Amino acid sequence: MSTDFTPLFMFVFLVIGLAIGIPIAFTLGFIGLVFAYVLWGYGGMALLTSAVWGTMNNFILIAIPLFIFMAMILERSGVVADLYDFFYKLSGPVRGGLVVATILVGTMTGAMSGVVAAGVVGLGVIALPQMLRYKHDRRISAGSVLAGGTLGQLIPPSVNMVIYGAVCGVSVGSLFAGGITCGLTLAALFCIYILVRAFLNKDLCPALPPEARAAWKEKFVSVRLVVLPALLIVLVLGSILSGMATPTEAAAVGALGAILFSVVTRRIRWSIIKDSVIQTVKITSMVGWIIAGASCFGAVFAGVGGKELITQIAMSMPGGDWGVLGLSVVFVLFLGMFLETAALIMLAAPIVSPLIVSLGFDPLWWGLVFNTALQVAFLSPPFGFALFYLKGVTKDMTIEEIYVSGLPFLGLQLIGLILIMIFPAIAVWLPNMVMK
Repeated sequence: MSTDFTPLFMFVFLVIGLAIGIPIAFTLGFIGLVFAYVLWGYGGMALLTSAVWGTMNNFILIAIPLFIFMAMILERSGVVADLYDFFYKLSGPVRGGLVVATILVGTMTGAMSGVVAAGVVGLGVIALPQMLRYKHDRRISAGSVLAGGTLGQLIPPSVNMVIYGAVCGVSVGSLFAGGITCGLTLAALFCIYILVRAFLNKDLCPALPPEARAAWKEKFVSVRLVVLPALLIVLVLGSILSGMATPTEAAAVGALGAILFSVVTRRIRWSIIKDSVIQTVKITSMVGWIIAGASCFGAVFAGVGGKELITQIAMSMPGGDWGVLGLSVVFVLFLGMFLETAALIMLAAPIVSPLIVSLGFDPLWWGLVFNTALQVAFLSPPFGFALFYLKGVTKDMTIEEIYVSGLPFLGLQLIGLILIMIFPAIAVWLPNMVMK
């Protein structure tokens, strides 16, 4: 076997493993082990164990189970229902208001949990039936759930940003700060699209009938529903942006804050804590295996010259530095159609990020571009995870209908990605202002 072609063989076997249904973590790990043994014998195993140990021994990654636990507690404490009730009462008289409310709830939920599954499932169970009840278009209703629920990937605290920061050595706090503006940019694009379409087509997302609208007293009373969630957001993000806490420490504060939220609202039960711990262990274990498998694959891939091969291919493309940048984004978007995001980060980030930085691009800005591309991956057919999360809680919609529902918002995500690339200040002005 020629070492020059070994990286290509590794990718071929990776595609074959995924095509026959082997879980991504074990596909990556098995390919790494086999190629290490074939190329270097038993001595190659030391490269794999050191790679896995070095990644898993990263202190920043401790934030992952803490943020997941916080998300699980909040999901089971009814915070999505509280937020939706608040925005539902405010948006009733506005055409398209319920759909915009779904985006806003997704934005706030993302700012508290950082876990996409919690946002999509919560909105799919609570918001989607309400929109369909008031004769809203099925596709724009389902699309808003997909778009709003996935904002947790970009709006901090984002688990994927924690992984990216740990792998690429970029400040997680700075990524969080930039994720705020990038996420709000996407949320604004979603809301503008919804309101414009509702204005042009009055039957698409009609305003609530007068008898279903809340009185001013109800609206005023409902404000209390958002006080504690807003306080939790300020507590977690404020402690990071102010420099009072590292992301890992802020994750611990958030986990404790989620428990206190449940206590204050009198929704705490032993079953909630038990289920949240079990789900946290399951999700964290899945992420851990993916990181371990990708570390094995990445160590061997780098050892056989894979990074150099990718660099040579990229540098031979037309268009100069921006051509390489565009190719890198397309590469991430393509992988996002098939891979889970944690695996995508571990596989692609160590390859393309050093290349982009070597061309003189800001590593923080590129990190935010990379994570915005990951946001697109959640809605990308055929294996966008948000599509299947929604299908799991929506029995009367086919997967094909869900695919079509997500396409307009997928296009808006791509527009947002292009805006962030053309106007870097969208991504980096807040980190540059608050993280110095």
